[in-house]
Amino acid sequence: MSGTVRIGVIGSGSISEMHFGSYNKNKTAEIVAVCDLNEERAKAKAEKYNIPHVYTDYRDLLANPDIDAVSVCTWNNSHAEISIAALRAGKHVLCEKPLSKTLEEALAVEQAVKDSGKTLQVGFVRRYASNTRIVKSFVDNGELGPIYYAKASCIRKLGNPGGWFADKERSGGGPLIDIGVHVIDLCWYLMGRPKVKSISGNTYNRLGNRSNIKNLKFYKAADYNAELNSVEDMANALIRFENGASLLVDVSFTLHAKQDELTVKLFGEKGGVELEPELTLIMEKYDTILNATPQIDNLSFEFVQGFQDEIDYFIEVCQGKKTTLSPVQDGVEMMKMLCGVYESAAQGREIWFE
Repeated sequence: MSGTVRIGVIGSGSISEMHFGSYNKNKTAEIVAVCDLNEERAKAKAEKYNIPHVYTDYRDLLANPDIDAVSVCTWNNSHAEISIAALRAGKHVLCEKPLSKTLEEALAVEQAVKDSGKTLQVGFVRRYASNTRIVKSFVDNGELGPIYYAKASCIRKLGNPGGWFADKERSGGGPLIDIGVHVIDLCWYLMGRPKVKSISGNTYNRLGNRSNIKNLKFYKAADYNAELNSVEDMANALIRFENGASLLVDVSFTLHAKQDELTVKLFGEKGGVELEPELTLIMEKYDTILNATPQIDNLSFEFVQGFQDEIDYFIEVCQGKKTTLSPVQDGVEMMKMLCGVYESAAQGREIWFE
């Protein structure tokens, strides 16, 4: 497949707009189908992007022989099911994070990838961002030395989207599985993707969705319902890896914090790096410590451009020009970490992996 890649997008909710917009700007991609349980919403996307085929059942979309690859932008609880069906139908897959709700589901997707010979790219969008690529080049060239510690915070003081995000049955969890997955993966990817050894995690559900708060706006899901909330407010974890490195993370949908916070830091034997809130490299030269700020277009993650970079990369993967940066195996290992945090919190003890 070296020419135009024909795309079907399954799920036309909020995150799908990043997929539609990015495919639309790629000159070798053509969106030929959209599917959503809500037919009116699917038709609206079809009209906006001039898409010829509209479906309400993903199976009908997958039966279309004119489709080469699909984006899976549905609720988390259907990611594995739809991805497996798409792979078996001979389609390449870009699946939004997380890969699944459970580790067992993730392993089933991995097996489907092996059986089909097709590629599944997990939507770890931050891997494809320009600042991540820059840091990866420094890491790969040994400038930071072995990275032995990382820490990340993704704190919202008020930001439970409600709707399916707050419904554990559909989402699989709250801030950990929704936004925490991004910063955990970013650190893990730059640490060299070491195998997880043990996890000690905590989750808290003390504040609810705080729908009573006035005078402060926050993003709400299309199906927002203030009475429905079965996910955690916040989570924290210490993840240890087989190579001796460790990762400390905390994330929240809602917390009595002064302000929102996004920080990502990695520490190596020769240097360190802060990716968020702004990219800074910390290095030693001639017995002097330097804080080095690169001259680049975006010192922090740029949401729209990040998705464009991810989609452009996926199209080249489908064309056989590149190998994905976020393969299904990494989706499996990430589910091991996410589920490990929830399991550790539920059991009140550290979880060990063989």
